[in-house]
Amino acid sequence: MTIKAMGWAHSFPVSGGVRNGRLWTRRQLESLPWTAAEPETVDAVVLTVSELLTNAHVHAHSDARLILTWDGECLHVSVHDEDPTLPRRRDPQPGETSGRGVSIVQTLADGLQTKCQRHGKTVSACFRPARADRPGGQ
Repeated sequence: MTIKAMGWAHSFPVSGGVRNGRLWTRRQLESLPWTAAEPETVDAVVLTVSELLTNAHVHAHSDARLILTWDGECLHVSVHDEDPTLPRRRDPQPGETSGRGVSIVQTLADGLQTKCQRHGKTVSACFRPARADRPGGQ
């Protein structure tokens, strides 16, 4: 069995990293054949990147390393920061300007995982585009 995957990695500093992360992600996704037919999935991925980078910068006070991996079935979006504290779902009060990131990502993604590591944590979301399982979609 042959496993083929393609991926990209980039580090984003606390200052200006979220906007640059969104732009960088859109550029990388352009190389995947299903993205033109699934702009909603691309937008969901970009919003997820924005939320995960923001969480790393605001809550972990850390630069963030973003890795995108396409394995032919799932686009994995992983963000690593230096704080081992796992994110948790919150129920913010109306008018609060934060506290919805985990809920947003859980709604958008087909799967969400968090993993503590020796030097921080990694939060990974999986997106399974509908077009990827059709001929020519991989």
